[in-house]
Amino acid sequence: MMPGIPEPEADAQAHSARLRQLIQEQIIAAGGAIPFWKFMELALYAPGLGYYSAGAHKFGAGGDFVTAPELSPLFSATVTDALAPVLKQLGIDAVFFELGGGSGAFAHACLEALRDLDALPARYAILEPSADLRTRQRARLEAALDADLFARVEWLDGPIQEPWQGVVFANEVIDALPASRFVIRQGQVLEEGVALDGEGRFVRSEQPADAMLAAEVRRIEGQLDAPFADGYRSEVLVQLPYWVQAVVGGLQRGALLFIDYGHPRSEYYLPERDDGTLRAYRQHRMTADVFAWPGLQDITASVDFTALAEAGVGAGFEFAGYCTQASFLLGNGLAQRLAPAEAGAANDAARHALRQQVKRLTLPSEMGERFQCLGFQRGVEFEPAFALGDLSHRL
Repeated sequence: MMPGIPEPEADAQAHSARLRQLIQEQIIAAGGAIPFWKFMELALYAPGLGYYSAGAHKFGAGGDFVTAPELSPLFSATVTDALAPVLKQLGIDAVFFELGGGSGAFAHACLEALRDLDALPARYAILEPSADLRTRQRARLEAALDADLFARVEWLDGPIQEPWQGVVFANEVIDALPASRFVIRQGQVLEEGVALDGEGRFVRSEQPADAMLAAEVRRIEGQLDAPFADGYRSEVLVQLPYWVQAVVGGLQRGALLFIDYGHPRSEYYLPERDDGTLRAYRQHRMTADVFAWPGLQDITASVDFTALAEAGVGAGFEFAGYCTQASFLLGNGLAQRLAPAEAGAANDAARHALRQQVKRLTLPSEMGERFQCLGFQRGVEFEPAFALGDLSHRL
C-alpha cells in the first residue's frame, strides 16, 4: 500500500486483480517476461481494464491528478489565443485536432474562445482511445456548448489520413506513451522487462536489448557529456518518430503544439537521474511503485523534448519554438485574459481563486517550469507564439 493513500474499495481491488491476471498470463505466454513498454501499455490501455480504458474518475480534485485545462479555463483560452492566428491563416476549412481529450474541459473552453475570436474551424476533431472518456467528453460538450459549436465536434478512431490543414494539440499525451526502459550492464545495453516472482508478483527483469533500442540508446549517449555509468537505468521512446508521423496523418499545412512535463536531453539523462523518470500517480500522490494496483493508477515518464524536436523535424515540419509553460502562457496573453475574468468574477473569493489558478499555471515551483511547450509549423507562421522565453538553444 502507498503511504498515506487509502487502499482501494473492494470493487476497485477486484478490477485491479483482473488486470493483474491478464498481465500475468501475457508474461507466462511470452516465456517468463515482457518488455516494460508492454506492461505499461496493458496497465494503461488494456480494453475495459487499463487505467485509461476503464471507468474510474481520473481528472480533477476527485481523481488522481489535475491537468491544466481542469485547473483553469484561462489555460485553454490562452492556448487558443496562440493557435487562433494559425487557424486564420488556414481559412474556413481548417481542422482543430486534439489528441487525448481528457475530461473535455479544453475543447469546451477552446471552442468558445475560437468563436469569440472569429476563428472557428470547420471541424473540431478529438482522437480519444478510451471509450469511457469519449462518452464523458460527449456528454460534457453536448451539455455545455450551443448547437452550432457542438455540431463541429467529432470523435475519430484514428488520425486524419486524407489531406487536411489545421492544428494538432496534445496536452499531457506523450508522457503516457508506453516507454521502453534500458539499463547499462558492463558496457552493454539491456532492456528492462517485467517478470513474476515465486508468488506471482511483478518484478523487474533484464534481457539483451534489440538492435533498435540499443542503437537509440547509443545515439543518445553519443550526444551527452559522458557515457552512461554501469547500472544506469532510464526510459526512451523508440517509437516517437513513428508516432508523430502517424498522428499528423495527411496534414499539409498547419501547426503542432505539444505541452507536457519533461526536460531537454542533456537534463533528462543527467548522471544523478540514474533510475529514470518513471512514476505513478493515485489520488494526487506520486509513487515509484509502478507495479502497485494496475489499472487504478496512472503510470508516466517525463518527455525528452530533444527527442520530440527531432521527431517533428524528421516528420517534415519546421521547428517553431520551445519554452516553459509560464513563458508560453504569459507571452500569449494570460494576463490579458485574467483581467476581464477578474472583472466579471462574482466576489473577492472568486477573484482570489482566479489568481491562484494563474499562480499554479506559471510559478516555477508549480507547473510553470515543470511543463514545457514545443511547436512545429508547415506553411504557416507559428513562431510568434514562442517569442517570450525561447529555450530552443537547450535542445
